[in-house]
Amino acid sequence: MENFVVSARKYRPQEFDTVVGQGHITETLEHAIGENQLAQALLFCGPRGVGKTTCARILARKINERDGSTSEDGFAYNIFELDAASNNSVNDIRELTDQVRFAPQVGKYKIYIIDEVHMLSQAAFNAFLKTLEEPPAHAIFILATTEKHKIIPTILSRCQIYDFKRITIEDIQLHLQKIADKEGIQYEDDALYLIAQKADGALRDALSIFDRLSTFSQKNITLAKAAEVLNVLDYEQYLSIVDLAHENKISDTLFALNEIIKKGFDPHIFIAGLGSHFRDLMMAQNPQTLSLIEVGEKTKIKFLEQSKKWNAQQLVDAIEICNHADINYKNSKNPRLTVEIALMQLSSLSVNAADSKKKNI
Repeated sequence: MENFVVSARKYRPQEFDTVVGQGHITETLEHAIGENQLAQALLFCGPRGVGKTTCARILARKINERDGSTSEDGFAYNIFELDAASNNSVNDIRELTDQVRFAPQVGKYKIYIIDEVHMLSQAAFNAFLKTLEEPPAHAIFILATTEKHKIIPTILSRCQIYDFKRITIEDIQLHLQKIADKEGIQYEDDALYLIAQKADGALRDALSIFDRLSTFSQKNITLAKAAEVLNVLDYEQYLSIVDLAHENKISDTLFALNEIIKKGFDPHIFIAGLGSHFRDLMMAQNPQTLSLIEVGEKTKIKFLEQSKKWNAQQLVDAIEICNHADINYKNSKNPRLTVEIALMQLSSLSVNAADSKKKNI
């Protein structure tokens, strides 16, 4: 049986132009290499799974390629990696600094990639400081961290800092689509959008979720299956409950809540999500704010249609009701009742609006 390779490894970028969502960094690094203006110490910082180590490896390889210190099969001789999470003692750094003194036998530069550099001990940082302050001409250090604030200022001041950003939902979704097409995996756009949302800006997390869903769904990733695996309430459930509330079907609305709770969902998460849903309906009423809704295109159309059933004041009231229930949930002696009262109030909004209209007539 052929060994399975996870997508995060199989599709790890090998060139700067295939790195997702970090164009402001990859273009700068390309120019720095081309114009020979590369600093001797660089710090890549940002959230996990956004391409820091990947960019460090690509940069290191390109430096080696330019200097002719890469073999015919692409192996780079002068790249050394250290995981500071497991090699964080002063002795580990002293071994590295001892090694740094020797010039490379092939090529011009030796590149040292130190991952999770914030994990170094205080003594290790101090031992590293002198080398970083006056590095040999042949040494380039690329440091990577998810927690820049833990790095001592004297180290920061000696590095050229590159801040990686969270990858946008749209960029992650587009990348997942490309992989799905290559792998022959069927998918719904909204399902990939949900994966991208759940990944919270980390492409590696998105690819891990994607692999899990691909296996679970037998290469047919639907929104319903994605919501089931990720244990989230999908948009359809909120759309359905909001329609029931608009029709003043209080008992049906409460029954729908009970079914959601029976599936193991926290009522607090539900009411917070319902508030966000009403907020999205408000955004859908204006073409200028429609783009602020973070859902797939098909779901966005459904939001647009549902928003037409409510007037602006009703949506404002609905958001306030959900927000009030969200705030009071933890302090309530009967949290479920807090959510049920909110649903009753929401189900009365359309009736109250109709009564008010009759009085005005």
